[in-house]
Amino acid sequence: MNKAILHKSIDLLSRREHSEQELQNKLLQREFELAEIASVLTYLSEKGYLSDERFTESIYRLRVNKGYGERYIQNELSQKGVSRSIISLIAENQEIDWYHLAKNTYLKRFGEREIVDQRDKAKRIRFMQYRGFSTDQIMSVVID
Repeated sequence: MNKAILHKSIDLLSRREHSEQELQNKLLQREFELAEIASVLTYLSEKGYLSDERFTESIYRLRVNKGYGERYIQNELSQKGVSRSIISLIAENQEIDWYHLAKNTYLKRFGEREIVDQRDKAKRIRFMQYRGFSTDQIMSVVID
């Protein structure tokens, strides 16, 4: 096992959680060999230093606290190489009231101000869509 890859991996993981794919990409950017990276990642996973499940839970917590919806979070996790099965498993275990989160996010951005016209309403809907909320969740907070 390449000690330089191991030390760099632990250095990166000491700062924050990473998905296996994300860590692999960072190590490839540093021009390490893929075969050597794979053995180090396997070792880190076996020892519990690297966990896609823990990474997924961490991202859920961070994004929910910042007011992002489930779609946004799941899309971000997919882009970072987390498997759909892990995302689904962690999503089921989350006890999040997405409608309440949508309302809080909406109020934080727009406050109690009335919707001026259709253009203003469309702007608010686009903002909530970008944040990853479903149509039902958005329509529950964007009221004429």
